[in-house]
Amino acid sequence: MRKYIKIALGLYIMLAALLYIYIFHLSDTSIPLQYKGTGADPATFMNEKQLLLSQEFSEVRNYLFFLETPFEWLFYFLIFALGISRKMEQSSYSLSSYSFLQKSCYFFYLSILSFAAFFPFNYLGYHLSKTYQISTQSFSLWMKDELISFWINFGTTFIIVFTFYYLIQRSPRKWWLYMWLLSVPFTLFIMFVKPVVIDPLYNDFYPLKDKVLESKILALAEQAHIPATKVFEVNMAEKTNAMNAYVTSIGSNSRIVLWDTTLNKLGDEEILFIMAHEMGHYVEKHVYIGIALYLLFGLVGLWLAAKIMTFIIRKWGRVLHIPNLQSLSSFPLFLCTLSLLVFLSSPISNLISRYEEERADMYAMEMVKDQDAAVRTFQELSKSSLSQLNPPWLVKVFRYTHPTMLERISTIEKYELNNSKKSQ
Repeated sequence: MRKYIKIALGLYIMLAALLYIYIFHLSDTSIPLQYKGTGADPATFMNEKQLLLSQEFSEVRNYLFFLETPFEWLFYFLIFALGISRKMEQSSYSLSSYSFLQKSCYFFYLSILSFAAFFPFNYLGYHLSKTYQISTQSFSLWMKDELISFWINFGTTFIIVFTFYYLIQRSPRKWWLYMWLLSVPFTLFIMFVKPVVIDPLYNDFYPLKDKVLESKILALAEQAHIPATKVFEVNMAEKTNAMNAYVTSIGSNSRIVLWDTTLNKLGDEEILFIMAHEMGHYVEKHVYIGIALYLLFGLVGLWLAAKIMTFIIRKWGRVLHIPNLQSLSSFPLFLCTLSLLVFLSSPISNLISRYEEERADMYAMEMVKDQDAAVRTFQELSKSSLSQLNPPWLVKVFRYTHPTMLERISTIEKYELNNSKKSQ
């Protein structure tokens, strides 16, 4: 086992070195010649300092992303290999004879250990955003959000823990299917209550103060046959300089939400384009398509997880200190397996998401017919978040749920050009 630990650590260090070389030295993030001087060329709307900061910020942020995911796998492997998971299980059994309390104690141990292990990554992400003036949060406010997230994740994941072991004991062969069936109403319930229960724990939401702008947005909603009666804004300026807007939830709790940073930095034309984009998601049922795909991926993922976990425990259960699948010490293996499957499937899910975002952009152009506002919107979004317009290929494949800003701006300009040719 010591040999395997050394191999795992060596592989992680080697991967970190290869990723560093790829992101900082081998990747070509320059703007292709055909886009020079167009609206997609950052040199036309960013000054030299912004260009430099954008490159530096994006490189470090991308590097941290690719370090954190394999670190998660390494973390789970080490708590198995060092017998930590088994010791936490034995400690939980010694504290109580009640199954519910045993599971509570074990998962609390695991949650505290995970929080401590990943805190450096989370803090580095916060520090990076603060250094490059993306984040405006004080450390105390950031820690408050971290602790809120800890307890929300603890509560929701504990439900999964309890369900996981209950189903394994009841049906060792088909637990994955029953777990998926239960995940359907659970997912829908979480999505339904999120905007009115979870989101307000982090920020204050209130009706849009600018009633003239609200009437323009609601007029767009009526044009798109969307039954909206209110637009909400959220106080994000105390946390970030970035901008965003979104449509959240399902059913009667659906909300159109604008960050106050968006309201402060963009004009009405740009905001209306953003709103039209979000309405495009609603009209084309992207939220419901996303839920359906999430559940489909979940079904396949749980089936694969059951097969992989059974194989690993049968072959290496003794050296990993996992006596059987019913043991509490097996839960980190479940989390590790799901993490690996999510990462491997992310190129597909990101590709689908980028297609939906492109469709929403086109819907917004059809609705507002304002190319200049669309281009200005993407340019301002790029500046406020210091995002790379042309990221490395691996970064785009594994990180980008939206088309790159280079693609979005150039698509808008081509759309307008094609429409001009048709009208002549």
